Amino acid sequence: MVTSRRIVLAARPEGAVQLSNFRTEEVELPPIQDGQFLVGGNYLSLDPYMRGRMDDRKSYAAPVPVGGVMEGEIIGTVLESRHPGYSVGEKVAGRLGWQSHAVTDGTGMVKLDDRFKPLSTAVGVLGMPGLTAYSGLLTLGKPKPGETVVVAAATGPVGSLVGQIAKIYGARAVGIAGGPEKCAYALEELGFDAMIDHRSPTFAQELAAACPNGIDVYFELVGGAILQAVLPLLNNFARVPVCGLIAQYDGAPSEGVDNLPAAMRIVLSRSVMMRGFIVGEYWDQRPKFLDEVSQWIAEGKVKFREDIVQGLDNAPEAFMGMLKGKNFGKMVVAID
Repeated sequence: MVTSRRIVLAARPEGAVQLSNFRTEEVELPPIQDGQFLVGGNYLSLDPYMRGRMDDRKSYAAPVPVGGVMEGEIIGTVLESRHPGYSVGEKVAGRLGWQSHAVTDGTGMVKLDDRFKPLSTAVGVLGMPGLTAYSGLLTLGKPKPGETVVVAAATGPVGSLVGQIAKIYGARAVGIAGGPEKCAYALEELGFDAMIDHRSPTFAQELAAACPNGIDVYFELVGGAILQAVLPLLNNFARVPVCGLIAQYDGAPSEGVDNLPAAMRIVLSRSVMMRGFIVGEYWDQRPKFLDEVSQWIAEGKVKFREDIVQGLDNAPEAFMGMLKGKNFGKMVVAID
């Protein structure tokens, strides 16, 4: 018998996530059956969407039940197999949750080849966050040479790739991040044309100065005060792909002002295209995405950074920190 260490949802959050919302358990897994294989986890991906799964509300996916394993994607190694398509020793990735071991029939799993170097990139720049940036920017944002592309959370796994792809396509990349260290990294290592610290008391004015010709594409990951500073700068026919609103995820209080009427006037009068999307809509782009982005990495056109925390038991605290912007790069847990 194999014992799996797992983290479950102990209680739904009331406001910001607390450590008390999680519980660690150990369970014995049943022997694998024909058509199944056993995976031992190497890495767990921590992503903002997981916060929504902790709430019991209508969404594009069902919430995690109280007592259920926290949802998430892991990278693992096939330890035992009675499945014709998977062999012992192969590296795989899939949404098996916050746990050290799992038995699966292969549904939703993908094999990892030599392009994933290091292996953790399968949940970062070459994984779901990377595909989100690639498909959202190129399918909906459609950046053109000379245009201005703005993205917040610019040193995170999605935002950093958005800016670098914008540069590859000849656009001007303006990023927003929290703190001088992150801003310097995006300028010096990632090649952004301008970076604005959203913690600055003159943030809105600095953003306007960095975008003298307005904003043609705003890749929305944050919402809140950042979106309010962006809206007046949108050009006619601007495109706004929306895939995240992290400022509103973790029980953040309302600012007390209804900005929707003013925002809608801008959307209407400037013919702005604002389109929400879930990365699963563009799963068919994954082969092309992997080919292109892995090649850009090999050529030095795309760089990435990972924030790796050791130990599954540290996942809840790392997750809470990520929601507050404490991570620097893609948040990954190395499973013991």
